[in-house]
Amino acid sequence: MKNSFKFAFLGLALTVAFASCGGAETKTNATADSAAALVDSAATVLDSAANKVDSAAAKVDSAAAKVDSAVTKK
Repeated sequence: MKNSFKFAFLGLALTVAFASCGGAETKTNATADSAAALVDSAATVLDSAANKVDSAAAKVDSAAAKVDSAVTKK
């Protein structure tokens, strides 16, 4: 009797899982294109952020060099 309840619950869980994922395999090309555009946009934002970080690092290095040269002049 316990096993029949286990199998019934397993069957119910599998049915719910298949029902909820039923439309997942019907993606269109528009969805793929939209996802690709989103990824490209994210890559552009990351490239821009990396350039800003590199620029900030260069400014910090320049300021550090100025401080070092001012300290050595005294």
